Amino acid sequence: MIEKNEKEMLLFHSEKYFKLMFEIIESVPSRKRKLSIETEERDKNFRDVFMHLYEWHAMLERWYREGMDGDIPSMPAPGYKWRNIHLLNRKIWESYQDVTLNQAIKKLKLSHNRVINLIQLHTHEEIMTKKYYKWTKTSNLYSYFAANTFKHYVWAIKQCENIATCIKEGEAEKVLT
Repeated sequence: MIEKNEKEMLLFHSEKYFKLMFEIIESVPSRKRKLSIETEERDKNFRDVFMHLYEWHAMLERWYREGMDGDIPSMPAPGYKWRNIHLLNRKIWESYQDVTLNQAIKKLKLSHNRVINLIQLHTHEEIMTKKYYKWTKTSNLYSYFAANTFKHYVWAIKQCENIATCIKEGEAEKVLT
């Protein structure tokens, strides 16, 4: 059996966990998928989780585009530092409250496909070699791609499982209509 390299595993896990997220949502009756749960967590429904992922894909695409154009991208976003990431994530949450679940699904599927296409553009060496691209500083493309695909999807799966469980169990005190 031929072992897969890191690039192939990155693509495999990204697709696997992306599909798993949708399987969780599809396990909830369609009429209940838009419900929000009562929680101290930032994300209270599937739309919140999906738009969070979508926005991080968009930031990755911006970093990539600016970096490949020879610039040093502002990470994580202009006006934000990694140490105050919670403020950025809160801003993301606030900015997408008027988006429907269907819109969120479409946006996320498109952004996921764009990121997968970026990964496929590169050789294993380009993805895995640290400092291969100046804009990645001491890191490699893999760390950026993995953090914004399958590693983020693992987090999202946990969020979606919690939301789905609360909705399916019909915990009246946890489901907001």
